[in-house]
Amino acid sequence: MASYGVDVDPAKIEGKYTAIVACWILGNGCLFSWNSMLTIEDYYGYLFPDYHSSRVLTLVYQPFALGTIATLAYLEAKINTRKRNLFGYALFFIGCLMVLILDLATSGKGGLGTFIGICVVSAAFGVADAHVQGGMVGDLSYMLPELMQSYLAGLAASGALTSALRLITKAAFENSKDGLRKGAILFFAISAFFELLCVLLYAYMFPKLPIVKYYRSKAASEGSKTVSADLAAGGIQTPARVQAEEDPKQLERLSNKQLLMQNIDYALDMFLIYALTLSIFPGFLSEDTGKHSLRDWYALVLIAMYNVWDLIGRYIPLLEFLKLESRKGLMIVILSRFLLVPAFYFTAKYGDQGWMIMLTSFLGLTNGFLTVCVLTAAPKGYKGPEQNALGNLLVLFLLGGIFAGVTLDWLWLIGKGW
Repeated sequence: MASYGVDVDPAKIEGKYTAIVACWILGNGCLFSWNSMLTIEDYYGYLFPDYHSSRVLTLVYQPFALGTIATLAYLEAKINTRKRNLFGYALFFIGCLMVLILDLATSGKGGLGTFIGICVVSAAFGVADAHVQGGMVGDLSYMLPELMQSYLAGLAASGALTSALRLITKAAFENSKDGLRKGAILFFAISAFFELLCVLLYAYMFPKLPIVKYYRSKAASEGSKTVSADLAAGGIQTPARVQAEEDPKQLERLSNKQLLMQNIDYALDMFLIYALTLSIFPGFLSEDTGKHSLRDWYALVLIAMYNVWDLIGRYIPLLEFLKLESRKGLMIVILSRFLLVPAFYFTAKYGDQGWMIMLTSFLGLTNGFLTVCVLTAAPKGYKGPEQNALGNLLVLFLLGGIFAGVTLDWLWLIGKGW
């Protein structure tokens, strides 16, 4: 079996650009299924007009995601990363198939029973998200920052791709009978195929990339027990046991509590970014933006613009002179984003669709940019196991922010009736 010494220069190891592409695809797979469900809200709005599907499905998704990631973050040091990520991607695949089966079995009819079935799938997506997102961010936290950036860009790309597909399918099926349903079926068929691709990619290709094997071997030498299965899949024996016999102190690490206390500002950054974003997107944009010349295309265009600019924002930190790394600067910018709440309120009440599209684009741009800045800046100066744990903790606060945001999103309905 091959082995990499920890003193090897990572820049000289092959597979960096292949790993960047693989991370982008795996990032896509983490949210492709969920974004597909969000993007066909016009179909679910038609099937379940009285259930506020855009808000309820998100509210169902988040407690399962948050509860699962809290458990996984607490147990992170003992969990097999390979099994964790493969379980998550497989659950995404099964969930997509279940949506298809449910729609075909009910012949595209609504009703409470069908809606409960969709909610169950939404909860499964939440569990899968916690497994994959926490597992991948933790895993990539001790690797090259470019891999983390590519993975995060893939998360945003899933939203942009699903929005583009939704606009295409809506245009293609708009004048046909059951057009919304045909578009939705096509969406989840594509999602199921894509999730299966991610299962195969992570299982057979990703662990065998030289750059990935190098960093996992390095993490194992620093005491990580979570990478052993992935190292074995990549053809490498873990050196952790040998090193432990030579120098047990080398394997000591900070506790989760110590890591959190040292990085509490980064954790709050992640919470605040997503609490604001999800208090506006997608519920407010789907239901509360009024009637305009774009008619039923309006919410789809807003969601598409958010997703496209979120993707663009995640590539801006590649330009070093635009990357924001100051801890104080990050907090100031993130707190300043809360001015978007009154901006959206008054634009929805008095502005036209052009202003709303611009605001939504800015919301996406800042969301993507700040997410990458925080997650690439935070896990520095620690050993591999500590970086993995910190990555999981930051995803915990990210999902906590999302849960807070989707809860606060209901406040927009005050005074509007149910």
